[in-house]
Amino acid sequence: MRKQIAAANWKMNLTLKQGEELLDAIMSKPHSLKENQQAVFAVPFPYLAMAQQKLAGKTNVFVAAQNCYSKKSGAYTGEVSVEMLQSLGIQFVVLGHSERREYFTESNQLLADKLNICLGYSITPIFCCGEPLHIREANTQNEYVTRQLEESLYHLTAAQVQKIVIAYEPIWAIGTGKTASSAQAQEMHAYIRQQLAGKYGQAIADSVPILYGGSVKASNAVELFTQPDVDGGLVGGASLIAEEFVAIINALK
Repeated sequence: MRKQIAAANWKMNLTLKQGEELLDAIMSKPHSLKENQQAVFAVPFPYLAMAQQKLAGKTNVFVAAQNCYSKKSGAYTGEVSVEMLQSLGIQFVVLGHSERREYFTESNQLLADKLNICLGYSITPIFCCGEPLHIREANTQNEYVTRQLEESLYHLTAAQVQKIVIAYEPIWAIGTGKTASSAQAQEMHAYIRQQLAGKYGQAIADSVPILYGGSVKASNAVELFTQPDVDGGLVGGASLIAEEFVAIINALK
């Protein structure tokens, strides 16, 4: 059975004290994670050690970094390496988030390099892909996402692909006033899995978790997560509210 994952992306939010209080509040509320389910907290770099300490010993609960650099070490002031993350015990890194692609012009090739180094250090990448509004309006989203997969993932071996998580972000439905239906989410998730199957075979494709990153909330999580190819969510704003994120965790199938 594929992993089902509720991943919180705090982005550039919260003070250290607020982050501590949020984790305490989430962990204090009733929630259950089955053997195939995981909760992952992608917190800002300064809070990684705190989150690791807060969540130590929790079953199926992990801390993620929101980014990393593509080099092992060196004169790259302000960057954070996977070697540093590994030394903290971090097991997940979010790569290629739409904000990183848009604001920091991260390319598919750069993300391929980041994937390589993460896998080399046994850190699981949560690889984000998805199309902006003008691509969706032109009905070329399939070709757009396929290119992202081809240029960032398809150099990987089948064994390596089984070690990643994919997150689909319909960028056109985030902060635009437009909404993506659960049927649209399922359609793209199924398409991504079909592309993986064409490259690596159906068994490999069926093993890769694909998360939905389009404004997941407590109110829509159950409907989204019951779709056959939606394996959880990469959650932004709702992950900053304890009650919301606990409900999302409990919505995992």
